[in-house]
Amino acid sequence: MPHARLLTLADLPTDHPMALIGRQRVMGDRMMISRVILEPGFVVGMHHHANEQMVVMLAGRAEFDLEQDGGVRTVEVVGGQVLVLPGGVGHGCRAVERCEILDLFSPVSETTGVDQGGG
Repeated sequence: MPHARLLTLADLPTDHPMALIGRQRVMGDRMMISRVILEPGFVVGMHHHANEQMVVMLAGRAEFDLEQDGGVRTVEVVGGQVLVLPGGVGHGCRAVERCEILDLFSPVSETTGVDQGGG
């Protein structure tokens, strides 16, 4: 039977899968959470993944390009907002300001768009 775990974000290792990003991850059996810091100028190109993703913007401002109805639309996401990305929906991101984000993924995946350079 699985056991409960108590973790402290400050104690988690930080990786840098691309320039201008720092990430700390916690992986469970069926979901994953990443604390992400994006520096201004960070860009991840259009990509998609099977995971459902929720982008909880805690602070900052970023522009997301979203594939929709055969085209692409851009939305601005600011602190206090949540962007819900169903699995398979193409998306990309540009940090306009320094951003602090909680990314929630289900199911767990060792690779996301930033692990592939956004492609």
